[in-house]
Amino acid sequence: MDDPIRHPLAYARELRGWSQRDLVVELNKAARRQGLLSGADKTAVSRWEHWRKTPNADSQLLIAEAFGVPVSDMDAYGWPSWLPGRDEPLPLGATHTVQALHDAQRAAMDRRSFMTFSTISLGGLAAQWAAAEPERLASGMNGKRVDGELVDWLEETSRRLTALPTEQRQHTAGLTDAHLATVTDLIKAGRYGETVGRRLHRLAASLATTCGWHRFDQGRHWAAGKLWEAALQSAHAAGDRDHGAGVLSDFAYQANWLGQAKVSVDQLGHALSGIGHPTARSLLLLRRARAHAVLGDRSACYRDLAGAESALAMETADPAPGWCAWMSPADLAVDSGQCLLDLGRTGEAHALIAEGMALLPRARDKTRGIFLTYQARGHLQAGDVEQALAVTGEALDLATRIGAPRCVALVRELAPSFRPYRRIDGVPEFLDRLRVG
Repeated sequence: MDDPIRHPLAYARELRGWSQRDLVVELNKAARRQGLLSGADKTAVSRWEHWRKTPNADSQLLIAEAFGVPVSDMDAYGWPSWLPGRDEPLPLGATHTVQALHDAQRAAMDRRSFMTFSTISLGGLAAQWAAAEPERLASGMNGKRVDGELVDWLEETSRRLTALPTEQRQHTAGLTDAHLATVTDLIKAGRYGETVGRRLHRLAASLATTCGWHRFDQGRHWAAGKLWEAALQSAHAAGDRDHGAGVLSDFAYQANWLGQAKVSVDQLGHALSGIGHPTARSLLLLRRARAHAVLGDRSACYRDLAGAESALAMETADPAPGWCAWMSPADLAVDSGQCLLDLGRTGEAHALIAEGMALLPRARDKTRGIFLTYQARGHLQAGDVEQALAVTGEALDLATRIGAPRCVALVRELAPSFRPYRRIDGVPEFLDRLRVG
């Protein structure tokens, strides 16, 4: 397979069948129509498409004219979200659920790896979810009647797939995709009553969420966003508010990962408005604390950390929803430590991360790999380069073994912090291993 398309401008060109040189020609034509010179060349286009430079306002106007994009779209969405190929989320509602599921499956084949939705549209989707009431499922549909025993089997098999250790799950993504396709077909063409219908939609939400995380871990943010949109539609149809809130928090996690902490805070505010179970609330508060820490908002971060700790300690007769059942004191400790790292409290952060690492079950290797990079960052900030090198090497070995590109990307982000220490034994070899030396 070719390398994934990593910028909306490159995708917009492909939709037109244009090369970079063709785009330059179109920009020159647009400039001449206005009695101007574009000043753009193939090198400039390449820089734009590799995220190295943002075209200035005049260049963006020429790009918009070349693609036939209204100026109003430029003002509404901002660069580069206004470019052709933008795919906005569908309105929540039963009439859109199957379409969203099919769109998500098609997105699994799409090469785009940039963010799925614009900030404006993502915020609108979250606000719509927070205000919308779940709809009743239709009591019957055309087609063959869906057997409850088949749904039992699909639910049980799906639970087994998602419960596999991380190292094994890298080999089962195709099976999870196939389960989602089967459930989608049953929802679309089957005949079932209210109870089975809710089970099918709840199962679709769970599978789409899991499939979205598979793509997110591979750095395929476009496909992840489409799958999570389908999960939100399905959870809404099933009347599962907790799961819907969880999907919004996944969007928020993705936004924070991609450097959009303010978007993350806003998404989690909507999600928290509809959450019920204290474990789910703890997770959402912890994720929002992380975003506040990135923004440097100490008081908001500490407030959410305290809320997350209190919520996790609450006793309840009901089990935690499946999408957050893994949330534990280990996660609270490590992510709290990461918050403190972002806020400059290195010593306390290091202790919390070490505490959480000791509590984390061995089966959660992907999480362990991410936590190891947090631990390495703490060692670097404390000036303990040799320990940081050992921990980072362990994280890279683990990420490679379990097939987790997202964890590898986190390790690569630490490389610049190691460069000043090239004279320390092991550092040049490590940088060479990452091919960034």
